[in-house]
Amino acid sequence: MFALIYLGVFWGILLFVFTYVLSKKYGKYFVPPLVTFFAAVLVTAYGFTYVPGFAGMAYGFIGLGFLITAIIGTISLRFLVGKGEKQRFVKRDLIMLFSLPLVFAASVGIIIITNENYRIIDEGSTKYVEGDGRKYENYYRVTTVSEGTKQVTLTLGKEYLGKEIEVKRVSEKNNTEITVEIKEGEQDNHTPYIMIGIDEIKEPLIVQTTEGVTFESIEDKVGAGN
Repeated sequence: MFALIYLGVFWGILLFVFTYVLSKKYGKYFVPPLVTFFAAVLVTAYGFTYVPGFAGMAYGFIGLGFLITAIIGTISLRFLVGKGEKQRFVKRDLIMLFSLPLVFAASVGIIIITNENYRIIDEGSTKYVEGDGRKYENYYRVTTVSEGTKQVTLTLGKEYLGKEIEVKRVSEKNNTEITVEIKEGEQDNHTPYIMIGIDEIKEPLIVQTTEGVTFESIEDKVGAGN
């Protein structure tokens, strides 16, 4: 949460300073806080209107960062603009007008590249007991957790005793593919499970290991068993 607010503050500062430099030429110093405030409203409204689930809340925290910048910027203007007269651009202003959009674009690019499009809701293992009513093993189940956000729960059985599950990647190009790696665990008599939160699933969903083993959904297993 705080990381998203800090990100909003950072982007808000970039926007505020950029519009402040532009406003110097016209003496319209009310523009920077106004633009930053509208940016806060637009980002928040977009998140809650068009982005489902927890991701929409993330836009709200970013919008809060913009709002904080707008408030602090409004207070700071009293000490920055003096009489509010027009000012000519100097070399430093031109450099900032050129560099600030580049910094913004670079930060957005870094976030897009490094952002993970999933969340680990829970993971762990359960003690395996032979004949414990486990008719079906090694399957995944899809459930809806809130506001359309999906949860994929992968549950493994006897074949994976003493193992643990690690998500390697979630691809959503044409359809959703979840790739996991099966690693050695710490408890030999336990079987692993993992719960993965995803904002949207593009069918057909594929859940597989890095070694190419594909898991069926519990619905397919039950259907095949009948």
